[in-house]
Amino acid sequence: MFDQKTVESLKSYVYILVDPDTNLPFYVGKGVGNRVFNHVEDALKSSENSDKFDKIRSIVSKGKQVEHYIVRHGMSDKMAVEIESAFLDTFEFIPSLNDFKSGNVQGGIATKDRGFMSVGEVRRRYNAEPLLSIPTNTVIININRTYVRGAGSESIYLATKQTWRMDDPRHGPLKFVLSEYQGLIVEVFEVDHWYPSQRGYNPGSKKFGKTYTGYGFEGKVAQESIREKYIDKSIAHYKSVRGRAQSIIYKL
Repeated sequence: MFDQKTVESLKSYVYILVDPDTNLPFYVGKGVGNRVFNHVEDALKSSENSDKFDKIRSIVSKGKQVEHYIVRHGMSDKMAVEIESAFLDTFEFIPSLNDFKSGNVQGGIATKDRGFMSVGEVRRRYNAEPLLSIPTNTVIININRTYVRGAGSESIYLATKQTWRMDDPRHGPLKFVLSEYQGLIVEVFEVDHWYPSQRGYNPGSKKFGKTYTGYGFEGKVAQESIREKYIDKSIAHYKSVRGRAQSIIYKL
């Protein structure tokens, strides 16, 4: 633990937890005081199961210790949020950090619109035409949480196809799905059929551990005449309105 003089000097800081067997980070966070040490203490005292706690218990069971590193300190909380988010975005982009990907349940706070992007994505974002409307047979699905970056249309399809909380679409008009990532339409799929699927509630939900019936679809990339209406169009103007952060959008 840090002594009081150190705590006062640290102010807000960003830290990582590292697996001593691999020397790779599996968790990044921000905090003040002795926050960096709390995860190990909580994992050993709690009966809760999570990827982070399981990793910590595995390390301790081998007679080893989680390694703690302070990345930046002496900051305001606002700056710590920005740096934590930058690390989250960057670490999630590195394929070898598989343990890290399961460490943080949530990404950085309110930085998706300014987060990790290729230079091409930056150009598209700031030059994108707004998408002002969609027909009644079309739905927009946000894939910020599920998309594996840089893996092409197949990766976008897998991130988009299932499983979503929505009214049963099997007998409705929905024929096209627009995949939206960080405010931009990145792909368009034509639906062959919808199907029901069971899905667990996300960690942090009061219903975590329970399941619900959601819906997914089988389909294919839409023909070019359809795609060109939507690809690289922005819905940032719509999402910026307070309360419009939903995962599924039926109309603009």
